[in-house]
Amino acid sequence: MKEANAFVSEYHRHHGPVTGHKFSIGLSDGDRIIGVVIVGRPVSRYLDDGWTLEVNRLCTDGSRNACSMLYAAAWRAARAMGYKRLITYILESESGASLRAAGWKCIGQAGGLRWTGKRRPTVDLYPAQMKTRYQREVGQ
Repeated sequence: MKEANAFVSEYHRHHGPVTGHKFSIGLSDGDRIIGVVIVGRPVSRYLDDGWTLEVNRLCTDGSRNACSMLYAAAWRAARAMGYKRLITYILESESGASLRAAGWKCIGQAGGLRWTGKRRPTVDLYPAQMKTRYQREVGQ
């Protein structure tokens, strides 16, 4: 996780490192790491059913097809660990092409523009845009 978070700190456009995870995967071009995916428990407590994981960060240096390879590898690893569903969220401004190329299904809009409630950060931690949820499931 330490190495994956360092990569995220250097390359991610709008998110910082995570505080915990179930597993991380790095993608190499043979000489250096060109991308990482960090997978953990779902942020939404309603989706944290013991059978679902969430891609909390996916970050690459822009190498061709790296995102699709990491999304596919994350699903294979989650499934091998016995999980039934893997979810992720993208910003409204992102196309989702890498997710679709890796066999993920668009579920639709999810979440709001900002965190709400008592524990809301005083400063937005990410762009205030609607999110779109994608997922892979056993049998899909």
